Amino acid sequence: MSISVKNYTSRYIAVVILIVMAIWALLFYAFMMDEVYDNIDDGLKNQKIEIIRAVYSDSTLLETKDFGINQFRITPSVEKNVPVKDVFSREFIFMPYDGEDEPYRVLRTSFNTADGTPYSLEIRTSTVEEDDYLINLAISLTVLYIVIVLSILMVNYYVLSKAWKPFTRILHNLNEYRFGEVTSFIPVVTNVKEFEVLNANIESMIARNEKAFDNQKVFLENASHELQTPLAITINKLELVLSDESLSEEQMIKIADAKKSLLRMVNLNKSLLLLSRIDNDQYNSVGQVNGNTLLLDIINELKEIIEFKGLSIDVNIQGEFTVNMNTNLASILFSNLIRNAIKYNMDEGKIMVDISVNEIRISNTSNSGALNPDYIFERFYKGKQDNQSNGLGLSIVSSILNKYPFLTLQYLYVDDLHTFSIKK
Repeated sequence: MSISVKNYTSRYIAVVILIVMAIWALLFYAFMMDEVYDNIDDGLKNQKIEIIRAVYSDSTLLETKDFGINQFRITPSVEKNVPVKDVFSREFIFMPYDGEDEPYRVLRTSFNTADGTPYSLEIRTSTVEEDDYLINLAISLTVLYIVIVLSILMVNYYVLSKAWKPFTRILHNLNEYRFGEVTSFIPVVTNVKEFEVLNANIESMIARNEKAFDNQKVFLENASHELQTPLAITINKLELVLSDESLSEEQMIKIADAKKSLLRMVNLNKSLLLLSRIDNDQYNSVGQVNGNTLLLDIINELKEIIEFKGLSIDVNIQGEFTVNMNTNLASILFSNLIRNAIKYNMDEGKIMVDISVNEIRISNTSNSGALNPDYIFERFYKGKQDNQSNGLGLSIVSSILNKYPFLTLQYLYVDDLHTFSIKK
């Protein structure tokens, strides 16, 4: 599933910030706990010095055998001449107020009285609860993380949206571009260097494509014009040869097949020439076309072909379909659809024409299955129905409708019916 650049960057920034903050939180926790214990140890060392001084002044303090309010005790040392050494430890001691063991920092050391008698000294002090500290740190960092992410989202929404606005407009204008219409792409004026380069590259690409397209159209039209005359001359000469009574039946069949192939070539040439003229906008005149009248005229012209193939046609008029377009193109459009319904019908099949104010539907029976809607409007696509087709009939229909964006063409296959629908 694709997402916008803004959301894409926000997602990865949020993940990176989470990882960085997690690593930073561990380092910060270790640093802070080390600093806390260092400060507590310094306090215990200072307290040791003050207690020893007090003992030298008041020997009764040597009788402090239990921890009291001052949180220290002095006991006689069993060893003589013990070197003075400070030993720190972290212990859990029961506290009646909390009703549970709490962490304490304990200093164990030794000293000698004025007469040289050795004593052991233990001093303890309550320390910060590391689990509570860790929880509070986690809560604080979570709140900070949420605030940072929300701030980034707001910056992305207000700042980056504005920064990327030219890019969004370029994409919109590129989507509106239609091949063969250079002016349909409008460059976006921006002072962002990357977007200016993108604009320039798009314009250059469109110019190259349009030039190649124009050259292709000119070549196609010129080639079609050049082929018309030799094809017509060749067919006429074949007709003259066919009138020769001295020809054998086998020779006449071969000449007739050659003429049939040339006629297919003529039809192909006419279709290509028509496509070229449509692409070159040679049908510029526009007038109001009455679809009802035009369709009825076309059906009347093709009545003999319909009867010859044993088809029945049903015209259902529910409204008047009128549209502003070129009359010749409208005639070609509806004629191709009707001929398509005749050509690809089944024996004793049916053709249904439904006309309403906003839609014309042309349906025909078939037992060949559904066509591929992704390819049927492409040039030279024949499918499996008729190898003798040039594959340009529906392509011409699509090219005509592309000139009129207010008209849409849709293909459906339901209940063994091929249906082509033209909607306003």
